[in-house]
This record gives sequence, C-alpha cells and structure tokens, in this order.
Amino acid sequence: MNYDFVIIGGGSAGYAAARTATHSGLRTAVIEGGQEVAGLCILRGCMPSKTLIETAQRYRTLRRAKEFGLRAEKIAWSGPEIIARKQRLIKEFADYRREQLETGGFELLRGTATFLDPHTVSVEFLNGNTEKITASTFLIATGSVIRQPSIPGLAEAKSLTSDDLLNLEQPPASLLVLGAGPVALELAHYLEALGTKVVIIQRGKHFLTGSDYDIADTIQRSGEERGIRTYVDTELLEIRVESDGSKIVSFKKDGKVLQEKAAEVFNALGREPAIGGLGLDKVGVECQNGKIQTASTQQTSVPHIFAAGDAAGPYEIVHIAIQQGEIAARNASRFLAGASSSMETMDYRILLYVVFTEPEAAFVGLSEQEARQRGIPFISSRHYFNDHGKSLVMGETVGFVKLLASPDTKEILGGAVVGPHASDLIHEIAVALYFRATATQLASIPHYHPTLSEIWSYPAEELAS
Repeated sequence: MNYDFVIIGGGSAGYAAARTATHSGLRTAVIEGGQEVAGLCILRGCMPSKTLIETAQRYRTLRRAKEFGLRAEKIAWSGPEIIARKQRLIKEFADYRREQLETGGFELLRGTATFLDPHTVSVEFLNGNTEKITASTFLIATGSVIRQPSIPGLAEAKSLTSDDLLNLEQPPASLLVLGAGPVALELAHYLEALGTKVVIIQRGKHFLTGSDYDIADTIQRSGEERGIRTYVDTELLEIRVESDGSKIVSFKKDGKVLQEKAAEVFNALGREPAIGGLGLDKVGVECQNGKIQTASTQQTSVPHIFAAGDAAGPYEIVHIAIQQGEIAARNASRFLAGASSSMETMDYRILLYVVFTEPEAAFVGLSEQEARQRGIPFISSRHYFNDHGKSLVMGETVGFVKLLASPDTKEILGGAVVGPHASDLIHEIAVALYFRATATQLASIPHYHPTLSEIWSYPAEELAS
C-alpha cells in the first residue's frame, strides 16, 4: 500500500496530524501498535490522573466542612469505587477516540512499524501478518515510556510507576516518591489526601525543576504542612527490600547518607521517547539524548520524515503535541507541493503548563528564571491570595499570582499562579500573551467583583504604573 502521509502512533499528536492531513486531501494512514487505542493522555496520563485528583480534592473539601459551619461526619472513601469511576470515564474517552480514529477518513492500521528505507516501513500487524507500507512523507508520533534509571536496587524493589498508582484500589500505607516533577507531585498529593504517608526525594535543587523557586517552594511548604516530608538536592544511592517487603531508599543530602523507609517506592523520575525498534538509524534520522531532533517545522534530519509529541519533545505537554502534529501535517502537505519555503514553525512563546497539586500551579510565557538566564530585562509584580476578597471567602489563601512585563513597552512577557483554580486563571494571561497585550491594557479590562480572576488587575496596575 502507498500513501501520501503515514503516521506512526495514534495518540494526541498522531490523531491531530491524521485529522489535519485528511482535511488537506492527503491519503493518510495511522499505524498504531498498542493493544488499546487512544494514547497516553487518555489511557494512562492526563485524564485518569485528573479524575483521581478530583476525588482527592472533593475529599479534602469534605474534611474542611467545619470551617464553613457545616457538619460532615463519618466521611470515608472507597478505593474500588474511586477506581471504578475512573475506569468508566476513561472507557468513555477511549471509546470516543477509537471512533474518531476508525471513522476519520484515514486508514487505521493496527500494528508496529519499522523503517526499511526512507520511504518504506514494515508493519507487523497485531494478528501476526506482516506487510510493507510506502509513503511520500511520514510522521513519528510514538509517544514515550516510563524511564528506568540505573539506580542500584530499583528493579529488584519492583517500584511502582504512574501506571500502577492509577489503578490501585488500596493505596499503600506509606510511599517514597523518587522525583518532584508534575506527575510525582500530582500523584503524591492524591495519595496524601487518602491517608498515605508520603516522602518525596528530589534530586534537583527544588521541586519542579525549571520553574521559578517561589512557585515550587509554595507547593513544597503546603505539602509539608499537611504532613508530606520532603528532601531536595539529593543523590539517590540505593534501594533495598527488607524481609517484610518494605523498601529502604538510601540517598545523600548535604554530604550525609540518609535513609527513608516505606511500604512502596514510586519511580517518578520521568519518561523517555518510545522510539526503540523503529529503525531510525537505518534511514538517517538523528537523535540526541534519546529524543528525535527536529527543526521548528517538525522536520527531522530527513526532510520528508517529521516527528511530534513526546517522541520529539522538547515538552511532554498534550496541547503542544497536538500543535506539533497539526503543523507537521500541514508542512507535509507543503513538502509534497514543493512549497517547503512557506512551512509553518512552532512558536513556544506562549508555552503553557499546569501542575494539578494542592495548591495548583500554572505557568505561561517567560519565567523569571528563564528571563535571567537569557538576559531578557523584565519587571515583575505579585499579589497574594491571602489579600484577596474572593479567595478569603473561599478559605483558599495559599499562594499568589505573578506577572512579568517589559520595562520599556510594558508588554506582558509571562505569568504564573500558585493557588486556587490556577489551571483556569492562567488562561487570561495566555490570551494577553497571544495578543501581545500590555500591563496597561490588562489593567483596563473590567473584572467582576468578587471573583478570583480580578486578582490579575492588581499586579497589572502595579506594572502599568
């Protein structure tokens, strides 16, 4: 079989690319080798984790009922019912995505692909048959897998992964979390809400490596106030399993060797591209540190082969993967039309991401840390939720909002929130960045009172003045 555009991987990036390419008139096929169809976000990422986190948040709210003059006694949770609800929702999401893949106007081929040459892949179908597929252009969108770092004893300890935690009907009594990235922190906060005693051991100097310290510190301190114990700037040395099945993690902190013991260990040390077995070396696709190297057009070192999503990076964020997939598809169409000079490029100026912890954290655009590293001049202003009417009414006073702007033009360069509904609040600043609004313009936008959203008017007014 021969196609204009063949996509290897049917997750968020792959489906977005297939839909876009089909609308552009390209004869398109998606090769998906997973036993389940839908991609990481739906099956084992965004949606199942947020479903469980929502349960945790509702449970926390019930426990605080007395603060609001309410009586909620004998509150309890049911692990099987929590997981059953998650499974029902994920089945709905996955069924819908499967229908989209099967009725999208492109062919869905269930199997795994390996490059034989730059225009040919061998597909081993799930039924055991093998067939050669040729195409004028390709997109690699195979996603990522959980990284297994070389820490002595990690494999023997049978550490839990995010896949495991998302399906546990009975959370462990205690848990050692290795890492403090978004997935580590989100699932740690979920389990803490249900009563698990959590210890977080982070190798980096603070939580959420790459984010501003003030945001990360707020999340860390909030967790500690609820009983989560934390260590940062450590070196993991060894994991040992005791005779009773408990695990001990040895690590170095401030020159001293320390140990922590728990019922289970959670390997939350990141993911890596799922590109093994594709035969990329046979066709000259360059990789660095395990990731496919791409230009801003999503082209690899082989111009007719594109890559998008977690397989390429640089960010493991769903809406970024979708954007990359769409741009790759449109650029594949341009490539076939001989219009390579007019290709679209990815713009990460409005980079947006959210961490669903307690409290939530959200970021868009330039951070203070990045601005300093890049030598970009900026001014910044904060306003705290403990000095804001609506958050006081809600009893949600931890955290703040922050704005960055150009000292000359007052154009907004970035924003961050750590606090209530950060995942929703951040989008106002994403819109401001999209339209290159100034702090003066943002300050002039009416905000209803009392709302959480009006908190943005305070740092905007300060920067405008």
